[in-house]
Amino acid sequence: MPERATPSATDRGGTTGLVDRFGRRHRDLRISLTDRCSLRCTYCMPADGMPWLPSDELLTVAEMTRVAAVAVRHGIEEIRLTGGEPLLRPDIVEIVAGLAALPGAPEVSMTTNGLRLPALAGPLRDAGLSRLNMSLDTLRRDRYVQLTRRDRLDRALDGLAAADRAGFTGTKLNAVLVRGVNDDETVDLLRFALGRGYELRFIEQMPLDAGRTWTREGMVTADEVLVSLSGSFDLVPVPARGAAPAERWTVDGTDAVVGIVASVTRPFCGACDRIRLTSDGQLRSCLFAREETDLRTLLRAGADDDRIAAALGLAVRTKAAGHAIGSAGFRQPERGMSAIGG
Repeated sequence: MPERATPSATDRGGTTGLVDRFGRRHRDLRISLTDRCSLRCTYCMPADGMPWLPSDELLTVAEMTRVAAVAVRHGIEEIRLTGGEPLLRPDIVEIVAGLAALPGAPEVSMTTNGLRLPALAGPLRDAGLSRLNMSLDTLRRDRYVQLTRRDRLDRALDGLAAADRAGFTGTKLNAVLVRGVNDDETVDLLRFALGRGYELRFIEQMPLDAGRTWTREGMVTADEVLVSLSGSFDLVPVPARGAAPAERWTVDGTDAVVGIVASVTRPFCGACDRIRLTSDGQLRSCLFAREETDLRTLLRAGADDDRIAAALGLAVRTKAAGHAIGSAGFRQPERGMSAIGG
C-alpha cells in the first residue's frame, strides 16, 4: 500500500473521483435504509432488540437519493441497500426506482433476509433492482430458530423462490457460521447453493454485534471453512480479486464458485472501495470507523451539492489504512451492524 497520497484521477463522468490518501478509489456506496430488523440474530443484536431510531431522524427518499446522486457524479458505480432489514421500509420500491434512475446508471443491489420478498421481488425487479444478496445461515428449521430467534425459515426460502420467479440472477447467499451451532453445515449449504445456481459466501463473524458478545476464539475462521469444504469439493482459487470483499474458489472444475469474506483473519483493507451511509444520514468510511460525518444536518440546513461533495471527499481522504482488529488499540464501534448497515 502506498504511504503517500496519489493524484486524483478523473472518473467516467469527468469529475474528480473519491480517492483516499492511499490511492484507493471508492466506487461502492452502501446505504442503510433502517436499523430495524424482523429477525434477532444472536451474532447481531440482543433478543429484545435495541432502541430504534425515531422516524424523523431517518433520511427521506429525496435526501438519500440526493446524496447518492452526488456520490455517483464523483465516481460511485454500485449502490448496495442494507439495514437492519431494508425491506421493512414501506417506501422501498420508491427508493430503488429513484436510485436506479440516477444519471450514471449505478448498479443497485440489496442485502436482505428475504422474508418480504414473496410480495416485493417482482416490484423491486421492475423498479430496477439488479441483484440480491440474501442471508441464509442454516437449512435446518431448529437452528434457524436458535440463530434468529424467529421461526421463519420457510418464509426465507419462499423469498428465494420468489426472487427466482421475478427474474433475479446472480443471487448470492451470505452465511455466518456460529461455533457449535451451524458450523457443521458448510457442505450442505454449498450443495444447496450449487443446486440452485446461487453463489454462497461464508462471512466471518465480526465484532459488530450490539450485545458485544463476539470473541475471536468463538469465531469460525476462513481456514476452518476451507478445511471443511475441501473434504468434499475440489476448490481452486479465482485470481484477480480486485476490490471484492470475498476471496473466491471455483468448485469441482466448474464455473460455480464459493466465496469467503474473512474481514478478521484475512483483512482486505488495502483494496477497499466502499463508503457507507447510515439510515440517519451519517457517512462512515469503514464498518469499524468510530467517526462519522453528519450529512443529514447538512442536507436539512440547505447545503448545496458542492458542500455535500466536499463532505464526501473529506471523509474519504481521512479514511484509515485499515480496521486494526487484533491490535492493542482496536475498539469496537459504538453502533452495531444493524445500525451501521453491512
